[in-house]
Amino acid sequence: MRVLISGGAGFVGSHLADRLLAQGCAVVAVDNLLTGRQANIRHNLSNPKFQFMEADVCVPLQVSGEVQAILHFASPASPIDYLKHPLETLHVGSLGTENLLRLARRKGARFLLASTSEVYGDPLEHPQPESYFGNVNPIGPRAVYDEAKRYAEAVTMAYYREFRVDTRIVRIFNTYGVRMRADDGRVVSNFIVQALKGESLTVYGEGGQTRSFCYVSDLVAGILRLLWLDGDDNDRHLPVNLGNPLEFTVKQLAERVVEMTGSRSQVVYLPLPEDDPKLRQPVIERARTLLDWQPVVTLEEGLRLTIAYFKNELEEESSYIVAFGESRESRESGECS
Repeated sequence: MRVLISGGAGFVGSHLADRLLAQGCAVVAVDNLLTGRQANIRHNLSNPKFQFMEADVCVPLQVSGEVQAILHFASPASPIDYLKHPLETLHVGSLGTENLLRLARRKGARFLLASTSEVYGDPLEHPQPESYFGNVNPIGPRAVYDEAKRYAEAVTMAYYREFRVDTRIVRIFNTYGVRMRADDGRVVSNFIVQALKGESLTVYGEGGQTRSFCYVSDLVAGILRLLWLDGDDNDRHLPVNLGNPLEFTVKQLAERVVEMTGSRSQVVYLPLPEDDPKLRQPVIERARTLLDWQPVVTLEEGLRLTIAYFKNELEEESSYIVAFGESRESRESGECS
């Protein structure tokens, strides 16, 4: 089995590559490194079953040989990234998705789209089942991500209906864990890095907005169950929520991180960004029924692993700066001479 992963050097994509390689698959990881990092895949570069292609999926890919499955995970996924790269985000959700669907059609490959809970916008229905159509502001600053993913879902279903491409769609809720970027702007990484540095934890609004946090290993397990699901019914082609249904306020998360890191950091409150969702909690009955899946990693266990990861990353970065006088990422990207 040969599997292509777009966004294969990203946070989730690199974990998918690891799991697929462990299952005996050959993996082609495609990434333009806009938000992905070579550090995430460096441990696989010597594996003969792993191939890395630095490429932009908004340009049609030339992939030789057979491909049995394509997982489309290429996209900026955190607010700080997609607000910095709005056009790239729209392009990868539209042009990139259709290019990979065309490739799947040519290769006869199964296609899985990484969508997002952001398709529900700032929801008026809580918790959110897959049947909810969402409450998205199509001209707000967050729309570049929300609408890109909504379009990606639409074109994926069109290729299924028009060309019978074997498609899957996952809607991902607030995933966290090892290999997140320290500067990606997501709430878990923000809080952990701020706490480890002794900085104030920045909570937007009053901290009463809720999120449901799913550890990356649970997410990957659900994705692969859906990818390999066979059968004749249409349910496997419909969107499936993957996330942890346990709901926490952002303020509760901040307090938990401060406690678990032993930090003396204080919490500061800043204005809530425009269109920031007030509530976020998945209904996962479809995943339970269709995939026999539900998350097993508790928030405490997941935070412990993620805190240990960031603590090690910050210590290594500090040593690197002492040795070279600049950050590792700046040196590798050529930003500094």
